[in-house]
Amino acid sequence: MKTDANSSSPVPPAPITPASKRIVPGEPIATAGKSVVPGEPSPIATAGKSVVPGALSPGNAGVGGREAPRLISLDLDGTLLDSQKRITPRTLAALEAAAARGIHVVPTTGRFFDAMPACVRDLPFVRYAVTINGAAVFDRAEGRTISSDTIPLPTALTILDALDAFDVIYDCYMDDAGWNSESNVAKADEYAPDIHYAAMIRDLRNHVPDLKEHLRATGHGVQKILAFSKDPALYASLVKGVLAVAPDIIATSSNPRLTEFNAPGAHKGAALAKLAAHLGFGMEAVMAFGDGLNDLTMVRDAGWGVAMANAVPEVLAAARFTTLSNDDDGVAAAIEELILKGTKK
Repeated sequence: MKTDANSSSPVPPAPITPASKRIVPGEPIATAGKSVVPGEPSPIATAGKSVVPGALSPGNAGVGGREAPRLISLDLDGTLLDSQKRITPRTLAALEAAAARGIHVVPTTGRFFDAMPACVRDLPFVRYAVTINGAAVFDRAEGRTISSDTIPLPTALTILDALDAFDVIYDCYMDDAGWNSESNVAKADEYAPDIHYAAMIRDLRNHVPDLKEHLRATGHGVQKILAFSKDPALYASLVKGVLAVAPDIIATSSNPRLTEFNAPGAHKGAALAKLAAHLGFGMEAVMAFGDGLNDLTMVRDAGWGVAMANAVPEVLAAARFTTLSNDDDGVAAAIEELILKGTKK
């Protein structure tokens, strides 16, 4: 995600290459043809980048020659938040220091705005948020959505019909809120990857008798469809099944047991490019942190793409820098080294 405000004329968003349209494990996305499944050990380690405790590792694109960061984009789970879903004191201090220097701090998440943890949502220096994997860009100060990309209702219903053939439970985001069938609540613990996702299914959704019937009644487009499975190996089959009936849909994942489907223009890299242009600068002035497949486009397209040590192989290969893991203050380490080091507090 990119955000900043002091430049004069907007810079056109960086072009999104066709490789960013579908992120499917097993396809050759900067992995030298190696098949990769989320959650499996990385077959390429860190693409030749050493991850040294306390140090930041430059990646394939080198270190110098880029515009200083004007916006910091932060994935949440596995990146900004530790395994207990907290922002550590060191990371909070680094974000506060960056914000004090006029740098936009932008949560960039698969969640809708109100589903973000309070520790993120209530940060006083956060004005913009990229939500729902890039389907929406929200301006909190003005209480409005800057951009939005939705799946048309007929396509959404076709996708849900396709998912009915698999052993999954599914829900969706519509109108910046979560929706699911009441029958999913009792299955949350069985299908959700962990207790945090189970709580989201139970507590952060509007429960309706039948999701598809509710969507037909509203007539609205859908911002994202989420499918939860018991078996991580089902991911590739789910993607194949959905793309067979909706070939332009973006399929990605932030967890091996969660498959996410967005509209063709809705991904984090594109949303950040729109936000950066809105603020008057380009992607070269964006620092983007991520770990999962749904972070790949923003880490790849940002001038300062940073992969967490715990990132999937595709993100590690695409990043310009690799930092420590989310449980080792990786975000703070990178901000301290690349932005705060040598500057006055």
